[in-house]
Amino acid sequence: MKSHNTPLGRVFDVFNHIILALIALAMIVPFLYVIAGSFATEAELASRPFFIIPETFTLSAYEYIFSTATFVRSIGVSVLITVLGTVVSLALTLTMGYALSKVYIIGHKVFLYLVIFTIIFQGGMIPTYILVRDLGLLDSLWALILPIAMNPMWLIIVISFFRTLPRELEESARIDGCTDIGVFWKIALPLSKPIIATFTLFYAVQYWGDYFNALLYISDSAKYPVMLLLQNIMTMADMRFGEVDALVQAPDESLKLAVIVVATLPIMFVYPFLQKHFAKGMLLGSVKG
Repeated sequence: MKSHNTPLGRVFDVFNHIILALIALAMIVPFLYVIAGSFATEAELASRPFFIIPETFTLSAYEYIFSTATFVRSIGVSVLITVLGTVVSLALTLTMGYALSKVYIIGHKVFLYLVIFTIIFQGGMIPTYILVRDLGLLDSLWALILPIAMNPMWLIIVISFFRTLPRELEESARIDGCTDIGVFWKIALPLSKPIIATFTLFYAVQYWGDYFNALLYISDSAKYPVMLLLQNIMTMADMRFGEVDALVQAPDESLKLAVIVVATLPIMFVYPFLQKHFAKGMLLGSVKG
């Protein structure tokens, strides 16, 4: 810390802040262009390669997106899938991660190897589809949750995190009469806020951004998540997803940018509530095996 009070240390701090500011600017500016372009006209997008503020402000792209009769319903479906799927995934990941972190449990290595096996070898699209079909999950919202309910890589990080928790706390709780479930609920979970916040965001992004599973397993347009609806709007090849107002002129480039904004903003609104624990949670569990 004292080295930063020296002239060389202060120069380093200034240089470091400048570099970080430039990196942040390089990441923010493209997104500002996407937002600005979604409110611009097609002519302006064709004539101006880059801008932050559009010369002519228009809502035609958003009018076209929101003119679909099923858009609000699709938003509701995506919110339901994201919330329910995140809860299910966290419950499975945390409980299984906590159990497999206990080396004294008989057979824990076998289950851990099975988890690692699924990282290397996967069934593939067709066997997974057959399994979902035989389970009767086609055209069910559970088909968008259960096939991706647990990420094995994230499970391994959670296992590593739980192994870093002080064993003395758990032993003290057991002396006080806590069961294994009580130790998990009263000791492990309260100490796991950073890792919970991190994977809440990860799973929420996964469920919100997934459209491929819906494309495979959902044929009822009333159950389309918003990502699949936006994809259909982008292709404009099949109007099964809902009726579009014929009076609304379909934009081209601005529509693509508006789709990016609509798909990204909901997750961006969630991040500030989890940011407090996010950076810490990214490091926990990754430094110890």
